[in-house]
Amino acid sequence: MIRALAILLLLASPAAAQLRDFSCVGTERLEQGAVSVEFPRGGDRLTPEAIARVTPLAEEAKLMLDRNICVLGFAASPEGGAQTASRLAARRARAVAQQLSQLGIERDRIRAEARTRGFTTERERQGVDRRAGARIILLPPA
Repeated sequence: MIRALAILLLLASPAAAQLRDFSCVGTERLEQGAVSVEFPRGGDRLTPEAIARVTPLAEEAKLMLDRNICVLGFAASPEGGAQTASRLAARRARAVAQQLSQLGIERDRIRAEARTRGFTTERERQGVDRRAGARIILLPPA
């Protein structure tokens, strides 16, 4: 009796959301389907210009449901020490992810990550846009 009641309770509860399984490792180098936005020094709020740059990518992503998005936040060297820069980069990535969500992208399709100098090797950093801001990458289909 108790077991049957427990099963009924489980069936009546809402289903847990399935998180999409994808990684942002190595996505910094992808050029196609990528947009970069800048932030004011020390800032973590998107400017109207940055929102305008992100919006077309969000519109494209809404049509391609099999493609996920990586948001990589960066902070420049003069914006503080390692911990301060890491936190700032994370806040920037989160701000862009929230904007994408407000533009209609499902939150489980978006990964927001801070990228700091210690995250990658010198060889991996070469040729990657690391200005104070964020890089938004519409990933290729899985």
